Amino acid sequence: MKRRSLPVAAALAASAALLLTACGGGDHKASDNDKIAGADQGSATPSETAESSAAPAEDKPDGVDLSLPKDMNLVFDWDKPKDKSEAAAMEDAANYIRAIYRGVDKRSAKEGAVAAYATGDGLHYAETQINSRIDGGWTSTGTRRHYDVSTRSAPNGNSVEVAFCVDSSKFYGKEVKTGKVLKSEPSIADFDHFEIIMVKYPTAENLWQASKVFVETKAKQCQ
Repeated sequence: MKRRSLPVAAALAASAALLLTACGGGDHKASDNDKIAGADQGSATPSETAESSAAPAEDKPDGVDLSLPKDMNLVFDWDKPKDKSEAAAMEDAANYIRAIYRGVDKRSAKEGAVAAYATGDGLHYAETQINSRIDGGWTSTGTRRHYDVSTRSAPNGNSVEVAFCVDSSKFYGKEVKTGKVLKSEPSIADFDHFEIIMVKYPTAENLWQASKVFVETKAKQCQ
């Protein structure tokens, strides 16, 4: 996944300065109550084209460590578009999700990976998701599958909407202190639809940051 190097400090400093030109973000409103789809639940077996979530320590996209524990498996079962900008934005949307769960695992919303791949409302959303799990005393375990992806570029080329489904029927919450896995019965609540607005980082080639996150929970179209 090596593509280019970006100092974490530079990403953190610039993240507050980026503004979004939305490319049709849909009708859903992002809020602090929106979850990372199925954060306490998980997924089906990935196809041959699926990407594993855990980036080895020696393979750090943008110079950022996105490695996750072996029991926290994020699968991105999608094909990249031919458009290079949309492909890069889609890859970094996946890295944004990885960064959030790295923050959950490391028990910190100030992880360098979060600063690298998020800005504006996207940064606020990530921090809220991580802090809610820290405050609740739990992390995540299992497999979370991302699929049915689509991309759409804004006319100015500076933002890309990345939309996808999430199946978290086998992704569960886990108490940090006891290690107890908090399983639940599979239901429509395991399926969510995400729309993430990715904006181009102005001083790094092909780097994109999540600027806004829209979540439709209990998404029937994802079943």
